[in-house]
Amino acid sequence: MAAPLRVDGAAFLREYVESASPDLLRAMVKTFTEALMSAEADAVCGAAGS
Repeated sequence: MAAPLRVDGAAFLREYVESASPDLLRAMVKTFTEALMSAEADAVCGAAGS
């Protein structure tokens, strides 16, 4: 019986982001920022999250 494969998610993500292109990082930051601003606007307006 083989041992289950364990992956350190934080280390994997760190290595992936460090090797990614600046365009990918820029897109990730843009997406995160837009989602955060949208959630904040929904909270201010009293809108239910989807």
